[in-house]
Amino acid sequence: MSIKFAILGMLSWKASTGYELKKIFEESSILYWSGNNNQIYKALSQMLDEELVKSEVVHQDSSPSKKIYTITEEGLNELKEWVISSPEAPEIKKTFLVQLAWSNMLSDQELNTLLIRYENELKNQLMMEQEKIRRRLPSPNRSSRESFIWNMISENIISTYNNELNWVRETRQKLLENQIIEEKEKMNYQIREIENKKYIELISSTEPLSTENDLLDLIALSWEQETSLLMIHHTALAQDFFKLKTRVAGNFIQKFTNYNIKAVVIIPQETILKGKIKEMATETNKGNHFRIYESKEEAERWLLT
Repeated sequence: MSIKFAILGMLSWKASTGYELKKIFEESSILYWSGNNNQIYKALSQMLDEELVKSEVVHQDSSPSKKIYTITEEGLNELKEWVISSPEAPEIKKTFLVQLAWSNMLSDQELNTLLIRYENELKNQLMMEQEKIRRRLPSPNRSSRESFIWNMISENIISTYNNELNWVRETRQKLLENQIIEEKEKMNYQIREIENKKYIELISSTEPLSTENDLLDLIALSWEQETSLLMIHHTALAQDFFKLKTRVAGNFIQKFTNYNIKAVVIIPQETILKGKIKEMATETNKGNHFRIYESKEEAERWLLT
């Protein structure tokens, strides 16, 4: 469909200047062209040559003259022929879908943030459309049937945004459910409840934790289980955690602090609690967010206090 028929439709309602047509296009959700001057005046010039519209220059005393365009009988016939022609299938061109198609390169947190941003953008657009309806922007009202048709068009636009909102929310929910399943397969953990306090005991992991994404997955699991208490056995951690020069342990501690997670790592003395890591344990055990203990009993006692 070209802008020509949109202009003919508006002129079939009322005679207008090019500027007035531009304002209608800018405010309308139905007439989705940009409404820039080049598009409108080029189309009007062509329709003048085809005698689909005619123009009249109206002189004004206190302001510049203006050219008013009116649809002709030939224009009305052209418009009716197009209106009665076979409808085109809707075009589904959403930039976000192309963006989403390559989103597997993102972390779970980054992907969730992307979806939230899209959801917020949809909410803003929906509010704008609802405001347009509330303000009752100018539209033809020549019969009850025409008013009904334009109201149903508005409902179509509103339902499109609502459907897209429902879709993005469902997508987020299913991704979260899939993430939880993957975490359960990756992490061998138990949910412990003692004296009305709940904590996650991470016993082992198919891929020992070392990266920031691993840690964010663990924090997301805590949020899902509605607890900020974590007990981590040394068997779930990569060897880099115990090499302080890699800064893995330091990054973990910093993240636990930032996300207000109380975490404890169990490192039996007979295994690897020695040297620099033992010195770190002495220092961290003075804090309230992260500690290292040699036994589960000690770790649980501190975690639940």
